[in-house]
Amino acid sequence: MEDTPSKQQRIICGARDVEELLRKKPGLVHRALFKLKSGNSKLYDLQKLAQQANVHVQQVEEKLLDRYTKRHGGVIALCHEKAVLPWNDTRKILLEAKQSDTPCKVVVAANLEDPHNLGACIRSSLALGVRLMLVPAKGSCGLTPAVERAAAGALEKMDICRPGNLEVALQELKDVGYQIIGLDGNSENSIKGFSFSKHLIMAVGGEDKGLPPYIRKFCDAALKIPMSPEAHSFNTSVALSLGLYEAL
Repeated sequence: MEDTPSKQQRIICGARDVEELLRKKPGLVHRALFKLKSGNSKLYDLQKLAQQANVHVQQVEEKLLDRYTKRHGGVIALCHEKAVLPWNDTRKILLEAKQSDTPCKVVVAANLEDPHNLGACIRSSLALGVRLMLVPAKGSCGLTPAVERAAAGALEKMDICRPGNLEVALQELKDVGYQIIGLDGNSENSIKGFSFSKHLIMAVGGEDKGLPPYIRKFCDAALKIPMSPEAHSFNTSVALSLGLYEAL
């Protein structure tokens, strides 16, 4: 997915400022863009630091960095409007909920590139009792101002985690007894009458490709939401709202 510079998207540029951000508040960094073949050892060390912080890194042509700012110094950090939680903290929250038998719903929003869809998913999740949301480290839009506006105040109230490896995270949760359900319009199994666990992870995919295979393989069931045959599909955020409501 190629970045499209936005005047509203918050950026930090320059090796010194990006390093400080990665060391002190890595959860605020959605993606780090480095000048391709810079030959600068400082930038290579900084790239390693970003990877250790589970920040998605891209090496790009200088002309792309110039589209954000001419004063980039070879590196730009694209920032979230809100810091995401580290996986270790999130794992602790979810394991404690399972061990104490406290009902807990989690949403996985995989590969959502439309910020309005992601914001709407966050808003619906909060309204329907979701504890937190998991998003992949790459392949999805960041928590941009457009996401914040679409979430209509829900972004600040919803905990969001970006595991370094979403597949490993899902396997850990599956191993301790979380039920993982994928919403998939191509499935033969209807959501109607399905028995949901009180420790539930509900996954939705991107706008065009739907539920990705690397998520689907962890699902205990892939379910479709009945709809008129004349319609092609539900919008992602609408499908998630209907799925979560049915799970209630």
